[in-house]
Amino acid sequence: MMPDRANNRAADTLRTFLLERNVPGAAAGKVLVRAGSTTVLCTASIENQVPPWLEGRGKGWVTAEYNMLPGSTSPRKQRDRSGKVDGRSSEIQRLIGRSLRGIVDLAALGERTITVDCDVLEADGGTRTASISGGYVALAEAIGSLPEFQSGQLPFTDSIAAVSVGIVDGEPLLDLDYSEDVRADVDMNVVMTGRGRFVEVQGSGEEATFDKAQLLAMIDLAERGITQLSQFQAKHLEH
Repeated sequence: MMPDRANNRAADTLRTFLLERNVPGAAAGKVLVRAGSTTVLCTASIENQVPPWLEGRGKGWVTAEYNMLPGSTSPRKQRDRSGKVDGRSSEIQRLIGRSLRGIVDLAALGERTITVDCDVLEADGGTRTASISGGYVALAEAIGSLPEFQSGQLPFTDSIAAVSVGIVDGEPLLDLDYSEDVRADVDMNVVMTGRGRFVEVQGSGEEATFDKAQLLAMIDLAERGITQLSQFQAKHLEH
């Protein structure tokens, strides 16, 4: 029997996904992304320099930072202090950076660094996937503000989006919220381009195993969800 989902959501249905513009701030690109109750502020800032190991190579760099604000969870999450980042946040921001770099022509970007900051305002599952989907839009807005790219020809090889899938009570589900994530037998995050190429698949059994049929069912759900997310992103960037 399929598990009950909030708002009677079907197994293959995304949570309500919104991208909000006109976000306050000085960053060149900024967007507020909402996936259900999960809310992430994604900003992209440009520096006219690259890390020392890239200097003189004619290439740019895209990196990311991820942070859950204290009020994003209950109980309150402690702030990272003195530049220390907890292991989970470090792993997530590396994932976001890898995902975004996977679709950028770094040579065309020139010797610039773009940092995409993903600050979680409310966490209800899928914060890393929402950060990637929103981070791509913030990155596109930032690059589009550069003089050589204002014609609309951005140095992207594709778009990028991400979504969670899992097995809950024996059933494959798309886009898990927190209540589903904590009881999932299998939890997986899938990062894909708009053309359907994989960047990363992170999956594990939580005190359980899964077979090939379940794996393929989850991948199929993820592909469907990411197709929709890519359409939302493209529509947002048209305006």
